[in-house]
Amino acid sequence: MSVSITFSKRRNVLRVSKRTKDYQESVIREMTRLAIEHEAINLSQGFPDFDPPQEVLQAASAAINGGHNQYSPTWGILDLRVKLAEQYSNKLGWSVDAERHVTVTCGVTEAINVAMLAILDPGDEIIIIEPAHENFVPSALLSGAHPVAVPLTEQKFCLDADLLKQALTDRTRALMLNTPHNPSGRVFDADELLTITDFVVNNNLVLITDEIYDRILYDGRMHVCPGSIEALRERTVTLGGMSKTFAITGWRLGYIIASSKLMAAMRPIHDYLTVCAPTPLQMAAVTALSLPQEYYDGMLIDYHNRRDKMMSILHTTGFEAQTPEGAYYVLADYSNVPSKHSQKDSKSFAIWMTAELRVAVVPGEVFYTTPSYGEKSVRFAFPKQLSTLQAAADRMEAYFL
Repeated sequence: MSVSITFSKRRNVLRVSKRTKDYQESVIREMTRLAIEHEAINLSQGFPDFDPPQEVLQAASAAINGGHNQYSPTWGILDLRVKLAEQYSNKLGWSVDAERHVTVTCGVTEAINVAMLAILDPGDEIIIIEPAHENFVPSALLSGAHPVAVPLTEQKFCLDADLLKQALTDRTRALMLNTPHNPSGRVFDADELLTITDFVVNNNLVLITDEIYDRILYDGRMHVCPGSIEALRERTVTLGGMSKTFAITGWRLGYIIASSKLMAAMRPIHDYLTVCAPTPLQMAAVTALSLPQEYYDGMLIDYHNRRDKMMSILHTTGFEAQTPEGAYYVLADYSNVPSKHSQKDSKSFAIWMTAELRVAVVPGEVFYTTPSYGEKSVRFAFPKQLSTLQAAADRMEAYFL
């Protein structure tokens, strides 16, 4: 006896979420893969090519060998939360409690997703200052919200208060701010923070701040946490991490600092997203946060030297760029570089630099959803040894000069 089985057309079609059509894989990570393929010097993805402090590495090894390899409390090990609470009580000017106000996450990327999922409902809008890290828009889309772009001025990357006001609708629920800023290198000043404060408070919004570069500032600048502004204390979600300050980007250690009400909404989401951050690495992070001031002083000297070297390379080879005030990136205009390729769009130019010059960069258009912005720019990341930057200079100068 034969059996005939038929399937309806509906059952033969596999469906995927519509939200996946609104964004693609990371271009930044794709440029790293391209750099590996072409043996290029990787100035695209923002990771150091030097080791973390030895004390921190030793602490991680001791934690692993000491048997601390299982789940830790979902919100983070207590010693790390206590250390963060101590530091942020000083930074924010209010009593941050380790039990109620601090959650350790798997990097700032997870922290951003947690914050947006907790704060935004489908159909809500979140204002994102552009240029912006490419993670911000997908995080908003994952929450079902609509990201609304507000571009900084093209020349000096300053906040335009009028554009901010124009972006507001009755569906706006939050504003995403990154300072020190990636990719422009801006550190938003007191007037800009006042503009943001008034805007957030007057329109009953939540402010989400990515402050991962808060220890990398230039020319004597000091970081001001927006959450330290009294009017913003109850409505700010402060995000930070260990990756950049301690050269441990692969450890994926971030954290959230927020009021009890906001934290109560975020913790269950973190719980079900990742359970907990890596236990032994959290223990090592306590050692990292206990390093003396001399470590930070030395780090800043090194980053000033790297910044100066990067700007020298760019000026010599015909790129135009604002000198970074913080973080470790430069968004550089290539319109006037002496090359027939200077008329390419930014993605084509970045691929050409990676494949032919063997210096990997990120296309400027990645950081914008605003039409026409970023078209003739690429981002350079300079958390590298001076010898690495010099090798990049040699390759660029051999072509452009």
